[in-house]
Order: sequence, then structure tokens, then C-alpha cells
Amino acid sequence: MRGKYAVKQISVFLENRRGRLVDVAGALADADINIRALFLADSSEFGILRLVVNNPEKAKAVLSSKGFAASETEVFAVEVEDKPGGFYSVVKILAENEIDVEYTYAYAGALNRAILFFKVPDSELERALKLLHENGLKLVEAAEFYA
Repeated sequence: MRGKYAVKQISVFLENRRGRLVDVAGALADADINIRALFLADSSEFGILRLVVNNPEKAKAVLSSKGFAASETEVFAVEVEDKPGGFYSVVKILAENEIDVEYTYAYAGALNRAILFFKVPDSELERALKLLHENGLKLVEAAEFYA
């Protein structure tokens, strides 16, 4: 399951100074890379920009060539109805099975559809995917983001 559902996420370390976010966005736009989802966590000194893009290998190469510290991580995506309880339906299963969520973020795609991204420990990724699938949740194939 891992290969089909493990989404490649690019994490970019950003100094917390004016213009860094626009530099990343501009580099990706110039390289014709589409950002499908993103999450930015920051502190007073730096931020971590997490991106799901249509071409993660190219994005990582472009960002590295521009001097950004970029790395690749596997996350997974679950499609839920965009209504109260959608997020809970996923985290409840993970919690009941003692799978830690390192971080999560979401986007609402089409009407009544939300995509939730989850990072769990690498050693738990396969088990998390299997549990969610067995409980009837819709995992999103990685290829959908790369199209």
C-alpha cells in the first residue's frame, strides 16, 4: 500500500525574513511546478514550508539549485466529506491504534470534499494506511497529486 499511497512532500527550511516565501513561490512558478497543498509552520527565527506539488523531484532540484534547504518526506492523504466529523473519523482510528500524528494539514478541493494530509512515523506508515483502508476511509493515490 505504501508505494501507491505515500505522497512525496517537499519540506523547505526558510529563514524568517522578508521575501523568502515569495522567492520559493517564484522559483516553483518559473519551473512550471504546481503547488497542490501547503502548510507553513514558523517560529521567530525560521519556518518550515511543507509542499505537495505535481512534480516533487523537479521541485526539490529547483529549490536546491536556488540555495534552499529542501528535503523529501512521505505523507499520506485521506479524502473525507467536508463536514463536521471528517477529520475526527481519521484521527480517531489512528489514536485508537496508538499511531502518533507528527503533523497534519488539509485543503478543501471540490465541493464537499476535503483532503487531509498526515505525517506519521515512517515505521507506522504502512500500518496506518492499512487500518484506514480496512475502516472504509478513502486513501488518495499519490499519482492524483502528480497529474
